Amino acid sequence: MIAAFEGWNDAGSAASAAVATLAEAWRAREVRTLDPEPYHDFQVNRPMVSRDADGTRSIQWPVTTVSIALSPGLGRSVVLVQGTEPSMRWRTYCNELLDAAEELRVGTVVTVGALLADAPHTRPIPVQTSSDDPQVQALLGVEASEYEGPTGIVGVLGHMAAERGMHTLSIWAAVPHYVSQPPSPKATLALLSALEEVLAEPIPTGELSEDAAAWQRGVDELAAEDPEVAEYVRQLEEAKDTVDLPEASGEAIAREFERYLRRRGGGGDAG
Repeated sequence: MIAAFEGWNDAGSAASAAVATLAEAWRAREVRTLDPEPYHDFQVNRPMVSRDADGTRSIQWPVTTVSIALSPGLGRSVVLVQGTEPSMRWRTYCNELLDAAEELRVGTVVTVGALLADAPHTRPIPVQTSSDDPQVQALLGVEASEYEGPTGIVGVLGHMAAERGMHTLSIWAAVPHYVSQPPSPKATLALLSALEEVLAEPIPTGELSEDAAAWQRGVDELAAEDPEVAEYVRQLEEAKDTVDLPEASGEAIAREFERYLRRRGGGGDAG
């Protein structure tokens, strides 16, 4: 199960966009929706009114959907959860999702999030993959998260999944805080790359690479118009480059080569 939620866990809408991209690319089929009435304060997450092609008005409520996709490479069933972070009854909400996961024979829950951070838009988006599950740590070579503090629905869902004996994994992207408005295609692309490593098969990303390049050019232009912003970005670049010097390693190069081979094996360029 791969889950992302709009709201506090979703800076720049990067996480929800990543799961939506995966659902579209793998033609996910909706199998269940959660009634929003018990979980949402509609003054916080208001329903939206729209008109159909024939002019009929309809209301879209902030529902949570559970879908199933078949991965084209390995033929695995992947359950996708998309929704908005609920306003209340989080434990009941997570139990309802995990009941559905057990019915669908899910063994691993992957939560996807995005946070605002002091990251320069000109460098690769930082992505952290972590797990408190010893088996997942050994399999993927990841470490436990050291974060302590307020958590969102993804943290609660992952914790409750572990209590049920499911394997758990968390993937987070750091979105530059000075360009936090959605969309954030560069962060979405970084999350999809991390999901590719976890799933061990390519994910078609359509025009997302072009969108990410256009997004970066647009932010470059905005920064160039403000000397203070430009100087701030330069300082972030220096700090990031200093931290990332060890990344020019054989291990990092090997990871990129493995991703390239998976894309070749998946039928060419997935981006």
